Amino acid sequence: MNVQHFLNQRFFGNTVGQFMVCGIVLLLGFLLRRLLSRIVAKLIYRLTKKYTAGVSEQQLNALLIQPLSVVLFLFTLFLAFNVLDYPVRVTDLAHNEPWLKKAAFRLYQMGVIWAMAWVVLRLIDFAELVYRRRAEFTTNVNTRLDAQFIPFAKDFLKVLVLIFAFLVMLGQVFAVNVTALIGGLGIGGLAVAFAAKESLENLIASFTIFLDRPFQVGELVTVGGITGTVEKIGFRSTRLRTAEKSYVTVPNRSMIDKPLDNLSLRTARRVTFTLNFSHDTTREQLLGIATELRQYLLQLPNVVPEEVQIKLAALTQSGRDVSVQYFVQVPTYDEYLDVKEEVNYRILEIVEAHGGTFATNTTVVRMLADPGISSGTSTGSTIL
Repeated sequence: MNVQHFLNQRFFGNTVGQFMVCGIVLLLGFLLRRLLSRIVAKLIYRLTKKYTAGVSEQQLNALLIQPLSVVLFLFTLFLAFNVLDYPVRVTDLAHNEPWLKKAAFRLYQMGVIWAMAWVVLRLIDFAELVYRRRAEFTTNVNTRLDAQFIPFAKDFLKVLVLIFAFLVMLGQVFAVNVTALIGGLGIGGLAVAFAAKESLENLIASFTIFLDRPFQVGELVTVGGITGTVEKIGFRSTRLRTAEKSYVTVPNRSMIDKPLDNLSLRTARRVTFTLNFSHDTTREQLLGIATELRQYLLQLPNVVPEEVQIKLAALTQSGRDVSVQYFVQVPTYDEYLDVKEEVNYRILEIVEAHGGTFATNTTVVRMLADPGISSGTSTGSTIL
């Protein structure tokens, strides 16, 4: 039996030569899928290189190699089985084809649609990465605000791609009339909208946040009694990182319905407190302390000169109260605490230099030795 006769032998409706060609195509496709994926990814990177500043080719490869490998292998699978008169034509599936053939071909179609959608999703990730890196290299306010919108837009586009892929799968794989299906959804849409009322409100609120821009990622806000730094704005909620490092999720509807205080937009941070001096501190000492403290605050570079106030606020039973108020212009909370600490240490030095004393919470009771002695004279005292 010669080679030609062997290759022409038929099994399951195909010759041995066809099976061998099918196997060779599958083997080559399996072995070369990653190499071909890298070539395609390199081509995409070169075409978009002038728009991808700050993003390396390795980052693009990490995103695209795997989904492109799947797409190329599925294409190889189609070429290989096409040699064996398989997969069958789509028009033949409606006739008397075995159910196994139908199931295999439909699974193949679903795999192709899923793989193509996967590639598009990774391209969306790459576009988001490019835009975010470009925003890091610029100080333009509009660019930074737009960069805040990119993660939200990325999630929104991904949802649209998945919905589109699902509809294509219904129409191409299961022969569903997608147009009629969408029309039917319009009738039941009212019931769905009522059931998902809160989710829709949060979604609309997210668009309001991006259009009105009451805050952006990285700013410190207070809403509904919660204070934290905005880390992410999503479809449904906004994530805040509190001072206790906890991760709080606030519905977007609450972010626009409740009063919101954007602490990062303050022109300055206020510091206010009261110094309670004892009655042993004289008028001259108080004036000297207040004058020197005012001069010190006025020469600090981060303190607003027009807002410095040092007043003798009250004379109480426990002592003499001096109110101190000033505003600090610093970008971060840590710098604000540093300025407060520096001022407090300086206050201690000034008070000690002028001989002033702070009032305590102790009560002094003078005991008279004899009831007949006038109240102006005492022979002893007890501190309680």
